[in-house]
Amino acid sequence: MERHRTVYFLLVYSFDEGKLIGQQEFTDSNAATTAYGQAEADHRGKLDKFEIVLVGADSIETVMKTHGHYFHSSDRSLFSEFLTEDLLA
Repeated sequence: MERHRTVYFLLVYSFDEGKLIGQQEFTDSNAATTAYGQAEADHRGKLDKFEIVLVGADSIETVMKTHGHYFHSSDRSLFSEFLTEDLLA
């Protein structure tokens, strides 16, 4: 079995804008955690308006599958596929 290299993705999501406003990719875990700490510091006092996550995966495609809600605009709710006109009527 081939072993995949872990890539680290730092994602910054703005609740106000309803979209991902920052995305960085790292292959070095120390650099990734340092950048994560800096992002947290940069947004300190505003963390109710931002979500900052550091995700390890084999590719951005995997992150988009497991954390897809960060990659959609807010006009598409996390649960929009469950809401139909029948349910809303």
